[in-house]
Amino acid sequence: MSSTPTAVELLRRSLDTFLAKDMKGWTDLCDENVVAEFPFAPEGSPARLEGRTALYEYLRNYPSVIDVRTIPALRTYSTSDPNVAIAEWSASGRVLANGNAYEMSYATFVTFRNGLIVNYREYWNPLAFAAAMSGVQFHDGKDPAAS
Repeated sequence: MSSTPTAVELLRRSLDTFLAKDMKGWTDLCDENVVAEFPFAPEGSPARLEGRTALYEYLRNYPSVIDVRTIPALRTYSTSDPNVAIAEWSASGRVLANGNAYEMSYATFVTFRNGLIVNYREYWNPLAFAAAMSGVQFHDGKDPAAS
């Protein structure tokens, strides 16, 4: 039996790190040249980030804006490619600035190389996100890739 973690195990570890609100630790699970894609990102939010530094700059304030308390649903799937895992999951918490409930479902597709995330693609409902946030942003609106 191999001691190398599977893509599903690596994906679960990344979600545990996210739930622990450790954005630095989460981005440390990513390759230096990671590509993160958010195809349904709302206007004003980047749909694509390139590089660990840009991704960290985008996510670093997330825990001070959205208090994710639980991941009430999580289903993970291995694929025919041993480097790819898929998760259907949900996050439950509160938007700190306005007190709104944060209830979001995600579909996440992750590709790993050498145990690190090289591509992270996440789908969520931008209308539900906008309703929960009510104008609050977890990033400064600047494009982190332009830093």
